[in-house]
Amino acid sequence: MTEARARTWFGQPRGLTVLFLTNMWEQFSYYGMRALLVYYMTRELLLGQEKASIIYGIYTACAYFTPIVGGVVADRYLGKRRAIVIGGSIMALGHFMMTFEPLFYLALTTIALGNGLFLPSLPSQIDDLYEPGDPRVGWAYNVYYVGVNIGGFLAPLICGTLGELYGWHWGFGAAGIGMVLGLCIYLWGQRHLPEQARHPVVEHHALPRARFPRSTMLLLLAVALSVTVFRGAYEQVGNTVALWADSGVDRRLGGWAIPMTWFQSLNPLLVMAMTPSLLAFWRRRAKAGGSERPVRRMAIGALIVGGAYLLLAAIAAMGGAAYWLWLALFFVILTLGELFILPTGLGLFARLAPEGLGATTVAAWYLATFAGSLFAGLVGTLWSGMPHAVYFLLLAVIAATAALLLAGIDRRGNRLIESV
Repeated sequence: MTEARARTWFGQPRGLTVLFLTNMWEQFSYYGMRALLVYYMTRELLLGQEKASIIYGIYTACAYFTPIVGGVVADRYLGKRRAIVIGGSIMALGHFMMTFEPLFYLALTTIALGNGLFLPSLPSQIDDLYEPGDPRVGWAYNVYYVGVNIGGFLAPLICGTLGELYGWHWGFGAAGIGMVLGLCIYLWGQRHLPEQARHPVVEHHALPRARFPRSTMLLLLAVALSVTVFRGAYEQVGNTVALWADSGVDRRLGGWAIPMTWFQSLNPLLVMAMTPSLLAFWRRRAKAGGSERPVRRMAIGALIVGGAYLLLAAIAAMGGAAYWLWLALFFVILTLGELFILPTGLGLFARLAPEGLGATTVAAWYLATFAGSLFAGLVGTLWSGMPHAVYFLLLAVIAATAALLLAGIDRRGNRLIESV
């Protein structure tokens, strides 16, 4: 067992904590900027809602498209370590560029490009921290996902509050500082990470050998298609649901109005609160002999998210401003469904990756996020043209459709996963 694998914190390899904290601050920067983006476009840049929705969808899509190329570059040319350092530096530059209004579109492009190198190279190091067959690796991705959500929880509270109260550019600047902190943690923690992260893992003369089995590729493609549909509904949290929180929700608490960006902190806060209980539940099932069926778990998650949007549809149908507690309940249900589907899908792609193509395969997971974000941007353009109750019902149907697609591939997918 290597030193990086043998030394532990909290019962896990120390490298997982390094990756966890690096990811936490990167997500702080991403969600800090995202919490402000729609409001900044509609209030400061005075863009129409439909145009703002399209820009939001294109940006989030590009942020998850560039990792497809970035994962290949990391695996074949740079190595994961250099890809993270270069990508993170470019992202930090982009966030600081957001503080200058004339650089708005160039800044979005810069962040998306840096994200391409950074995003697939970080989680693809998780498996390298464990010996083959180590049971802890199955839950490591849920632990890692908590890091995503600590950053996502802090970001709207800090960046959102700075942006709303003191000026949008203060919030964007705080997001840039978060990215720099993440880079510093990653560089400090190098001794706890596997040596192979420093070098390309696919030599040029070996490229023809690093191929996907056809059955694995078809399974991942089917899962990616289902997640694309799911994202069309899920990604509205930062888009049309955020607009509804501003205009359709009574945010008064006593004599004080809750800042609209704070509601975006509920989702990551609930992830942190719910994850330990879910992990304990899944561990008990595993010890009792229950088989792990990741695709079925994902289908259940999509169905739960559909139920969350059904709740919003019912509330919007009542008319008038909804009390903020209803929105909080929506986030409780949505987050439960999210925990069933998103970390499970990420872990599935990483676990089924052929040797030497870890970052590339994780990048393929983000292809689904790319396509889903584009789809979400298009769905968001319908917000202004239909009653809000009907719109939320449409989102429920989209999430339920994703659940049906996942349920349809569960049986064959489970057989393949067990064989691997």
